[in-house]
Amino acid sequence: MTAIISLPREECLRLHESLRREWLETNGRGGFASSTVLLCPTRRYHGLLLAALPGNPKRHSFLARFEEDIRGGERDFPLSMARYPGLWAPQGHQGIMELALVPYPSWRYQIGRVEVRREILMAHGEPVVLCRYVARHPLSQLEIRLRPLLTCREADALTFENLMLDHRIERIPGGIRTRPYPSLPALVITIGGVDGRFEADPVWYRRIEYQRDLIRGYDGHEDQWSPGWFDLPLHTEREIVVAASLSAAVEDPVALWHRESEARRRVASRLAAEVSDGLEAMLHLGADDFLFRDPEGRLGVIAGFPWFGEWGRDTFVSLPGLTLCRGRVEDCGEALEGALRFLSDGRLPNVVGPDQRTSVYGSLDTPLWFAWAVEAYDDAGGDRRRVEEVLLPAIEQIASALLDGRRPGAICDEVGLVGSRPGTESLTWMDSRVDGRPVTPRRGAPVEVNALWYSLLRFLERKHRARGSEREARRWGAVRRRVGAAFLERFWLAEPGRLADAWNEGVADPAVRPNMVIAAALASSPLDRAQRLAIVETAERELLTPLGLRTLSPSSPDYAGRYSGGPRERDRAYHQGTVWPWLLGFYVEACLRARGRRAAEVSRLREQLHSFEQQHRIHGLLHISEVYDGDPPHRPGGAVAQAWSAAELIRAFVLLDARSGAHYPRGPGRRARSLGPWADPESAPMLEARPREGDPE
Repeated sequence: MTAIISLPREECLRLHESLRREWLETNGRGGFASSTVLLCPTRRYHGLLLAALPGNPKRHSFLARFEEDIRGGERDFPLSMARYPGLWAPQGHQGIMELALVPYPSWRYQIGRVEVRREILMAHGEPVVLCRYVARHPLSQLEIRLRPLLTCREADALTFENLMLDHRIERIPGGIRTRPYPSLPALVITIGGVDGRFEADPVWYRRIEYQRDLIRGYDGHEDQWSPGWFDLPLHTEREIVVAASLSAAVEDPVALWHRESEARRRVASRLAAEVSDGLEAMLHLGADDFLFRDPEGRLGVIAGFPWFGEWGRDTFVSLPGLTLCRGRVEDCGEALEGALRFLSDGRLPNVVGPDQRTSVYGSLDTPLWFAWAVEAYDDAGGDRRRVEEVLLPAIEQIASALLDGRRPGAICDEVGLVGSRPGTESLTWMDSRVDGRPVTPRRGAPVEVNALWYSLLRFLERKHRARGSEREARRWGAVRRRVGAAFLERFWLAEPGRLADAWNEGVADPAVRPNMVIAAALASSPLDRAQRLAIVETAERELLTPLGLRTLSPSSPDYAGRYSGGPRERDRAYHQGTVWPWLLGFYVEACLRARGRRAAEVSRLREQLHSFEQQHRIHGLLHISEVYDGDPPHRPGGAVAQAWSAAELIRAFVLLDARSGAHYPRGPGRRARSLGPWADPESAPMLEARPREGDPE
């Protein structure tokens, strides 16, 4: 793991690269801290304390950063860095020696004979960020001056100097409390380890510049308010811990630091012992960043950082990789059961709010992905009572709502295929819009939606037969067979030997897109092995890149090979050629079903996954980006850390390991049997090339 946990001085001082590399700390409650390698903010989302507030689906930014100055004798040496129009000030990057990323971000600076280490972590489950400073030096007197810069705004907004801000500062034992706006909680900063001094000096820092926002076509300047500064003595080898929290003060920042940092070290040490592959280790290190609990304790998934919240589709696609493939089977079951509070008329929301009223239900496929995740949980040996009594009835409700026409926005046609109602468009994961119009409308019945629909019906049939409900099994089986026949009749294009992307009013959309690969990957599918193989070969010719599948073949006149420019340009390219890493999980699964587990094929697929070996060093550190350009060199773009990118790569590794004798996850305290048939080399139906019994050959 050594290769992925540190950046040496020469890498850190490549400013163009370092200002694009972003680290991430999360607290398991939807909050985070993030910035660049040099702690120079380049986005409005960069900051040391961003938190989700109870009852509010939007995160808020509170503490942007500290301006840090080492003060000794008559000289000052900055550690921090910022950008203003035409100016870098201060330029504290010059003394940087190393950034280590595990078990938490840690910077080492050398200024003459003075060595200073800065470390940052978030307290798990709390809106608290901890910054630790330790110095080693021969001087008789040295101190660090810390000036906090505050934002106190929604995370995706900007703030400017205004008369509404409350400048009052309350001094408390070991720190200060300030509440710039009455609608937001107070920010409390406390110092542990030394006795320091706070000097009140309320002032606005104007026109801080965010270069990444400007490049992405957004406003990129804001003002930030500072209440004053702390002067803290830097005794050699004596730690200082600064805690920034919301509402309540941290009574003992040093004790909290040691408790949290020790927990991080244990996790990193255990992972190092269990996973020898560096890329896999990196994926596992970052996986927990996406799992979170809402204010009521419900377990969910953050779709990505820094700007995504909880998205239903992303959650259900991500859960198998984030939980089942890491031996956390009942975490998956808990998250699936928790999602049912949002189930309404057979729908589940794509954008999840605190409750049904505040959630957005505008998607066709989210409940079908839910059913896919439930089947994975069941196959992995999930709690039988939860499956039989809670999750299975929910899937029946989803299926029944589609069949009887109760599902808003969706239609099940005369042959059983599922699609969007006329006038509703862009309801699948390819949902970008420009000027209110869908870029990739996919009108009618999309191919992967109906592949998932077929899989759902097969699952209901199989479960009812297993529990002795033969009448119900026959009922769902009849629907499944009708859907399977219609699927092949309408979607299969015999001449090119692949699937259409959608069927609408008697016309098949022949666009070459990766959605057909999802259909070829599913265990229960109307496709036979030869058809799966033909789809895989088409995808390899026209869609496959080292970093995932393109969303459209370059041979299409609508192909857009670069994901760049302002919001309109990026949205036009989002699903028109842009590469998505999460699709690799389904590509690997489709390859195994089509070609079997020949050693050469497994080796080739492993090599494909290892194309990401350096990606976690060039955009989101220890994470896989949301998207990449369709054209070489496939630059990263979008969110710097995306849940389903990581989850599906983890699942791909498990699929490749599952029948090679490696029972995964490894290590003491983790049950290989928790993956059920995924981990058993003698019984892995998810990896079989042949259809399950009862599926059409």
